Amino acid sequence: MATGSTIYKVQLNISDMDRNYYETHEITIAQHPSETDLRLMIRLAAFVLNATDRLVISKGVGGEDEPQLWEKNYSDEIELWIDLGQVDEKRLRKACGRAERVIVYTYNLKSATAWWKQYGATFGRFKNLTCIHLNADGIEQLCERSMRLQCTICDGELSFHSQKGDVTVTQVPFYL
Repeated sequence: MATGSTIYKVQLNISDMDRNYYETHEITIAQHPSETDLRLMIRLAAFVLNATDRLVISKGVGGEDEPQLWEKNYSDEIELWIDLGQVDEKRLRKACGRAERVIVYTYNLKSATAWWKQYGATFGRFKNLTCIHLNADGIEQLCERSMRLQCTICDGELSFHSQKGDVTVTQVPFYL
């Protein structure tokens, strides 16, 4: 964890009806000083959408050789690599070469659309890459140092429920 990071304790009660996955995860997550509450919550949304017993939130911002989240098998091979935002082509090429599957979640529609227009055709050559935009209006309002979140996924739609309110996150895939 980076110096000056803010530590969050999160309890995620996940009911993923799409994958028949029902589990509670206790997570400690560090927010880098340059990271916004929105980005921190998008990391949590990415975790919930892909949750397994081996999915790990990595060091976070600034990890050159690590994604935001990843899942490794018992042989230490990377099965899933998840990054956030507008990832550069060099990093994606490296990720696609190292991992079985790569997912990029974007969360700022204006910059994501410009990024996709610039690089979308190039990304088509990466057969193990999926790019998804998350519409998550108001998700940062749920952020607090200690969170208890009820997370429900049905038909690809993620709903967060907490004492601070409810937020729905929808996924919009970018097509290669």
